[in-house]
Amino acid sequence: MSSALEQLGGEDQLRALVECFYDRMEADPAVHSLHRLHFRGHGLNHTRQAQFEFLSGFLGGRAYYRERFGHMDLRDIHAHVPIREADAELWLETFDAALAECGLRGPIVDKMRATLRRVALMLVNDVPDWRIEVDATRDGSNK
Repeated sequence: MSSALEQLGGEDQLRALVECFYDRMEADPAVHSLHRLHFRGHGLNHTRQAQFEFLSGFLGGRAYYRERFGHMDLRDIHAHVPIREADAELWLETFDAALAECGLRGPIVDKMRATLRRVALMLVNDVPDWRIEVDATRDGSNK
C-alpha cells in the first residue's frame, strides 16, 4: 500500500503545495494575521522548510522533521504561538486554497483535510496574543 505522500504525488508535489501555501500567506492581505505569527519566530523561509519536513513524515514519507528535532509533537512545536480558533480556521482556509491551486483533490486530500482540521483545532490555546498588544500600542490605545 502506498503512503499518503505517494498518493498526493510525492515530495515534489508536497514541496509545491507548501510553497504555494506560504506564497499565499505572504501575498494575501486577508492572511496577514497568520503571517504575523512568524514575525517572532525564525521567519517564513525556516517555516517553509520545517513545514515540508513535518508534512513529509506526517503523510507517511521520510520523517525529516523527527530526524532534525527528535520529535513531531505539534503542541510542543506551537507552545509559544498564540493560536485562536479564528487563526486555525484561517490556516485551514489558506491550506485548502493552496490544495485547490495545486490541483490536488480526491479521497487522500479529503482525508488529509479532515485530519488537518482536527489537528489545527487541537492547537487552539490561551497563550497571550502579542498581536493585540502590538496593535493597541500602535493605535495609541494602550497608554
